[in-house]
Amino acid sequence: MLTDTKSRLLDGLEHIEPDALLQLMVMARDDERQGKIDAGVGVFKTSEGKTPVMRAIKEAEKRLHEEQDSKAYLGMAGDKLFPKLLAPIVFGEELGDNMIGLQTPGGCGALTLAFKLVEAARPQARVFVGTPTWANHQPLIAGADLEIIEYPYYDKADTSLCWDAMVEALKSARSGDVALLHGCCHNPTGANLTVDQWHEVAAILVDRGVVPVIDIAYQGLGVGLEEDAAGLRIVMDACPEVIVAQSCDKNFGVYRDRVGALFVKASDAKTAALTMKHIQQIAREMWSMPPDHGAALVRIVLSDPELTAMWRAELDEMRGRIIDLRRRVAESDPRLAYIGEQEGMFSMLPVTPEQVVKLREEHAIYVANNGRFNVCGMGDDQVDSFTNAVRALMDG
Repeated sequence: MLTDTKSRLLDGLEHIEPDALLQLMVMARDDERQGKIDAGVGVFKTSEGKTPVMRAIKEAEKRLHEEQDSKAYLGMAGDKLFPKLLAPIVFGEELGDNMIGLQTPGGCGALTLAFKLVEAARPQARVFVGTPTWANHQPLIAGADLEIIEYPYYDKADTSLCWDAMVEALKSARSGDVALLHGCCHNPTGANLTVDQWHEVAAILVDRGVVPVIDIAYQGLGVGLEEDAAGLRIVMDACPEVIVAQSCDKNFGVYRDRVGALFVKASDAKTAALTMKHIQQIAREMWSMPPDHGAALVRIVLSDPELTAMWRAELDEMRGRIIDLRRRVAESDPRLAYIGEQEGMFSMLPVTPEQVVKLREEHAIYVANNGRFNVCGMGDDQVDSFTNAVRALMDG
């Protein structure tokens, strides 16, 4: 038997900590206790605790099955009609000559392209990120070799925005820096900027020459499609350059199909065309062509007025459930009243990591270590169990 004395490639791998949220999903899935509540995973659930396929999407799948006659590549931009139909939903108008849009594999794909584009155009740019933020934001930025500047966005103890700190941080930015902003339904806090605050942020960005990257992944699940896009549109009107990472995974319920789009507003049409070439080259080096199925479904829905109306009605139902659940949790205890004033799928409970473990071990309730929980991650008949367990922890 020969002795292999050569070094092996994989021996050089260092230990990494597993993603906490993905690990939480596995733990919840493997928990066999009756009545468990998985409020960690960020998917919409019905009053029965199920995540269904939307009726409009089901009908679109039938039509796609009947009409699709090829599985050939669509090209690096994916379904070209998809972002054009999506633009009026997001921006309130069609794409102008100085704007581009292309399909991406989910919101993560859009964000990856966004920060790779920033790195290609201005590698010395710093990215200002309010904390806490979505767990994958910082790894995606770091993956583009960009420097991250953190500032406090939300005070968990006080359940309020750190508005003064945010303003101070953005005013310290240099021309060419980037500010990552949540378009609506802030994840993980549910605490959003007001319209007046959006106007002030936009003015600071223009004054400092800062480029906004807006992540809008939950449009329609906060107050309404138009209302949830208000802040983004304020920034679009004010700033000469804007990058928007959009996701359809939540508001169309196509999570596993990974449906997103990247939009870029440039100073003029010529720059927009050049930007599109760079973005497509970056995409070519990562996934080459995006998957078609999910984007095709969204395109079919938005191409047909009847299906669009059906989708909007279903989205209204989903948002109504989220708002009702927020109300029920908020009314359960004065210390949780702030949850009723926030928007979207997520909020943060006033609990410690140790108390999060107790929720999991003693009550089969799964939330993130920082207390973030999915408001619609429970069935109607589980709300009382959830609030009773949280109140018991707060009471010590």
